[in-house]
Amino acid sequence: MADDHTSLPQDLPGLRVCIDAVDRELLALINRRAALAQAVGEIKKKEGSPVFRPEREQQVIEGLKAVNPGPLRNENLAPIWRELMSACRALETPTRVAFLGPAGTFSEEAALNYFGSSIVRVPCASIDEVFRATSAGSADFGVVPVENSTEGAVARSMDLFLTTPLSIVGETSLLVRHNLLRLREDLDGIQAVCAHPQALGQCHEWLSQHLPGVERRPVASNAEGARLAAQDPSLAALASVRAGNEFGLHLVAPGVQDDPRNRTRFVMVADPQCQSLPAPSGMDCTSLVVAVANRPGAMVDLLVPLKAAGVSMTRFESRPARSGQWEYYFYVDLQGHPEEPHVAQALQTLRAHCSFFKLLGGYPLDRH
Repeated sequence: MADDHTSLPQDLPGLRVCIDAVDRELLALINRRAALAQAVGEIKKKEGSPVFRPEREQQVIEGLKAVNPGPLRNENLAPIWRELMSACRALETPTRVAFLGPAGTFSEEAALNYFGSSIVRVPCASIDEVFRATSAGSADFGVVPVENSTEGAVARSMDLFLTTPLSIVGETSLLVRHNLLRLREDLDGIQAVCAHPQALGQCHEWLSQHLPGVERRPVASNAEGARLAAQDPSLAALASVRAGNEFGLHLVAPGVQDDPRNRTRFVMVADPQCQSLPAPSGMDCTSLVVAVANRPGAMVDLLVPLKAAGVSMTRFESRPARSGQWEYYFYVDLQGHPEEPHVAQALQTLRAHCSFFKLLGGYPLDRH
């Protein structure tokens, strides 16, 4: 229950004494929770259960939001509890998370937002390496971008889902702000802007207006662009403020993305042999990739089972099959979980109409 403000001290020293007392109470309660988490961890070890259950953590947060009396706002409550659960989870076993590095990338930020900071960070040089590290077991989870609100699908991530055994176990999205960073504090003498191709596309208009004729140099990640800019005063980077701080760069121009609402969606991937599919949470997404024979009515055959089962399709992307026959793979997101009866029915019927069918995962929707 919230404190009655009329009973609180009215002077700063008195309020600080109260805060110190509450902090000690919080510390005792947090350690009590940590001890319970350790006990849960021992049971999970005996049962062989996964340490990280995204649907369970989401349920905890949503349950707390439902009973939160304030004044703490719900949007501030979630990050606090994610950090708390991350620290408790680390007592069970360290969670190794691979992401597109180096330090300071939006992929790292997405990993920290989702798993909390009490993880073992595994920075990778490319999206391919994130998939390899997670497939090989040197990381428990991988974090990869899959789509951007300005530039659309991240093609490399889409293609790698076809050739690796990994499943999607969670998602998160970030409001992405790109900043022009360099060793100097002005725009003079810039010969090239280094960034991930998606970032260069998201800042196309700004670059055309303010740096016309300057080379746009694609690199593996925005943080890699910041690293290069830190070594050469003729280079600039498009990256986060965190990356600028990491490499000692000046913030020359903030927020240079063309769309101020620019967001990137990331998914968490894992080996299904090591990490089971999250259980239904009540607000889930099912992702799959399919292909159909090149014949009249084939696309209609994909949609009819969804309509008949009452399943809503929330995303539909196509990628060339690279067969030379104008064939395509279709990446589909459905509302609901594969274990829900109406979704399971739709998937079973859909599979019969597909020449290729791969369930990528069922996982809790991002509710940030």
